[in-house]
Amino acid sequence: MAASPDTKVSMLRHALATLAYRAAKPLCGAPAGFSGFQGAAPQTPGRILAHLCDLFDWAAKLADGIHEWRDTNPGAWEADTARFFAGLEALDRRLAADRPLGCDAERLFQGPIADALTHVGQLAMLRRLAGAPIKGENYYKASIESGRTGPGQPAPVVEF
Repeated sequence: MAASPDTKVSMLRHALATLAYRAAKPLCGAPAGFSGFQGAAPQTPGRILAHLCDLFDWAAKLADGIHEWRDTNPGAWEADTARFFAGLEALDRRLAADRPLGCDAERLFQGPIADALTHVGQLAMLRRLAGAPIKGENYYKASIESGRTGPGQPAPVVEF
């Protein structure tokens, strides 16, 4: 049985809320100088964050049927963090709108959203390497709801 377009969009919106929840952990409250940290990754956290921002600029365009990529340079950590969450919120609003997607929902997931999940994991690992680890939690029990894509997303940590 194939999923309906509404089911696919619903799943995409939940994926965005999940991404916001997980991304808030390494992005918010990062230590001073973290943006330029040279850890084990070939890119600095600042460069990874700028790429995350670019992914959601691209994703919003893809949702409207426009395949246009723009590569930006890292800005201040706080400004790029705000830009990232604004991009998530803009894409979520677009998905919630009563308009058909301009691309396949599966491709929107496999491209920018899945890539962002990978990079959020990199940032979490780099936080640990930089001496500012993030406390683990049971994400299955986390309070994540579609439409909640802002940086204030994380609820109290749910222990294992």
